[in-house]
Amino acid sequence: MITLLYALIIILPAFAIMTSAFVTMKKHFEGRNVKKSIRMNLATFAIVAVAVCTMTVSVSAVEADTANAAETAQTQVQEEAEEEKDSSKGLGLLAAGLVTGLAGIGGGIAVAAGAPAAIAATSENPKAFGKSIIFVALGESIALYGVVISILILNKI
Repeated sequence: MITLLYALIIILPAFAIMTSAFVTMKKHFEGRNVKKSIRMNLATFAIVAVAVCTMTVSVSAVEADTANAAETAQTQVQEEAEEEKDSSKGLGLLAAGLVTGLAGIGGGIAVAAGAPAAIAATSENPKAFGKSIIFVALGESIALYGVVISILILNKI
């Protein structure tokens, strides 16, 4: 049951991100043919979602067989204590992954907005290169902050 909850925690934000990306692409690239890239992204998401659900079902089945084999009260108490430890470790790993992924997405968006502006400013005035490269580096630092935070989270586990 806990594994199913983890699968939902992983799939629902990914679905929300895919939906927002689809809406943004539809508005931004209106008039262009982007159907192929949208279909490719949706197919990739569907394959990953099916793989995660399949692993969740198989892991849940294994956990159910293990739980049925051990029915004594003493082993149940020990398993509950181990599950609590494992669930906290799993949430820590999930948090580290989310921090790294979302920081990478944010850094990518920042660089995607800053780099063309830096190139345009440099082409108009070559002396503006030093100032414009700072803004691109600030966008990249967002991703580095995410990696640092995820390393700190992993050290706590």
